[in-house]
Amino acid sequence: MGPEAWTSWAGATDYDVARFVVQRGVAAIACIAFVSALLQFPALVGERGLLPVPRFMERPYARSLPVIWRWWRYTDARFRALATGGAIVSFAIVVGVPQLGPAWVPAVCFLLLWLAYLSIADVGQTFTAFGWESLLVESLFTVAFLGSDSVAPPVVVLFALRWLVFRLEFGAGMIKMRGDRSWRDLTALYYHHETQPMPNPVSRTAHLLPRPVHRFETLASHLVQLVVPFLLFAPQPVASIAAGLVLLTQLWLVVSGNFAWLNWITLVLTFAAVDDHSVVAVLPFLRPVVSSGPAATPVWFVVLTMLVGLLLVWLSIPSARNLVSRRQLMNASFNRWHLANAYGAFGSVTQQRDEVIVEGLAADGTWLPYEFKGKPGDPRRRPGQFAPYHLRLDWLMWFLALGADDRWFRVFVVRLLEADPATLRLLRHDPFGGAAPEAVRARVFRYRFATRAERRESGLYWIRTELSTMLPATSLRAGR
Repeated sequence: MGPEAWTSWAGATDYDVARFVVQRGVAAIACIAFVSALLQFPALVGERGLLPVPRFMERPYARSLPVIWRWWRYTDARFRALATGGAIVSFAIVVGVPQLGPAWVPAVCFLLLWLAYLSIADVGQTFTAFGWESLLVESLFTVAFLGSDSVAPPVVVLFALRWLVFRLEFGAGMIKMRGDRSWRDLTALYYHHETQPMPNPVSRTAHLLPRPVHRFETLASHLVQLVVPFLLFAPQPVASIAAGLVLLTQLWLVVSGNFAWLNWITLVLTFAAVDDHSVVAVLPFLRPVVSSGPAATPVWFVVLTMLVGLLLVWLSIPSARNLVSRRQLMNASFNRWHLANAYGAFGSVTQQRDEVIVEGLAADGTWLPYEFKGKPGDPRRRPGQFAPYHLRLDWLMWFLALGADDRWFRVFVVRLLEADPATLRLLRHDPFGGAAPEAVRARVFRYRFATRAERRESGLYWIRTELSTMLPATSLRAGR
């Protein structure tokens, strides 16, 4: 086999749409992630944040992380420069500028984004302790080697992306079967739409569907996560049909929940299994814009992608073992670079929803609630749609109600008592208009969706009952 034939075989000439969607889709999500960090991180982990990065970087563990703050001392100004630069480069990829050059140009852009986001995800502590953070990091690295418009999409990289989707889906399916009994007896979705971390406008409607529908949802989830992922590696059109089933289930999750960019990036990555013929078969009006692409790929790029493929195979050994382990880890990284990670979500489903309601004391003795942007608070307020934007503080409030570590929350209360502007900007509504309250307290309520009859009669979206006081009235004077 000569060099020309070899490079032609190594490039998939009928995956132009797949590359277009994957490159631009991952870059768009990266842009949102950088903007999200730019707007939230200084208040959460900045120099005066709830869990400051400078203090974190003093730990021996932190000094071993591949982050720029090891060599370039963290300041909020430097962080903003990093996040702004990441957003600009990501946007350039979305509009296709690097893809117009040689194959190494988008590769360099994506690798810079990979290293930049590593320096964010690794220091965010509990505020970045989510599987989709590592998923974005791994995606940025892998997509870097899809090449530009001047080369055919590399077969090795397309299969690496399918392997990533496989670990996402199959890992999530296995963690469910090994975890909560409600997944095995098909009752998990009796509760999940109501108790998920951040419901969206459709969640109540989904929750109120008949129970047989919920059982079908759960069964379909098991089928798509435990069987369909194997078909992503099958010949076409089977792989495209399998990808279509994954896309449908992810779209339902997008419609019915707020899981940051988890479902959105899964949608994007799944396109790595969809060939151009299948796209045209479903959307025939795209036939004029779907080209066959270059017939060959430069030898140097073939060698590079082969080496990257071998690296990912080697790094995948721990995650492959994890998939078949009885002690399967969920959302775990086996190396410092967040490559070939283990994924999974909702191995257990909470059956009741508790919410921490934070209130401030006004001068007239009235307790007024602070409203968060995404998490439930006012029983009359319908949940909003925020995904793929990630409201990190709101997610941590959900975990707080489950008994998670509250170190950050104690600092959060102090910032409310100080009327810290950066912290208040993370909220939907500050009842004191930027002034400091006399005191702050936190109470725990049990929430459930109002039935159709209850909503007609009362106008309430949620029905809630007070359970306990998590934090009694606290003031700065009392703290001294």
